[in-house]
Amino acid sequence: MTSDEQLGWLSPDELRTFRAFNRAWEAAAAHLDADMERETDLPRTYFDILWRLRRAPDRSLRMSRLAAITHSKSSRITHAIGRLEADGLVRREVPPGDRRGWLAVLTDEGLRRVEQAAPVYARSVRERVLTPLTNQQRKQLTAIGETLLAGLEPEALVSSGDKEQAATP
Repeated sequence: MTSDEQLGWLSPDELRTFRAFNRAWEAAAAHLDADMERETDLPRTYFDILWRLRRAPDRSLRMSRLAAITHSKSSRITHAIGRLEADGLVRREVPPGDRRGWLAVLTDEGLRRVEQAAPVYARSVRERVLTPLTNQQRKQLTAIGETLLAGLEPEALVSSGDKEQAATP
């Protein structure tokens, strides 16, 4: 019989580490989703889109860029923007002088809505993720997250800088 180690599987210690991280994030995300839906009637993923548009120059981003920074497929962003557009929170525009893509533009109503939802999101993140941790654990979690990002998406740390990292949901 071939051992787990010979098959290249995770060791018990590696598995425990990954499962703790993965399960904790999945549970936190589920609670954040429920809090946002219940208190703002805005899915967390839609809040993320609106928040990113709020921070973008002219409150607009190419839909392809929005898909990339939210780790979404183009079809999912198209669907989400369609729903947000139907609610009057976003509008689509053709970029001036470039008809190869679409811009998603945050409307004034979308700005109002994301700013109303932001305190709910912040409270939920504090309650579900930050408050249970000591200051030292928060620093460790920050260092771990930044180390993982540096290996997985180096451009995320370089292009967004500390200021945006701290403010991005």
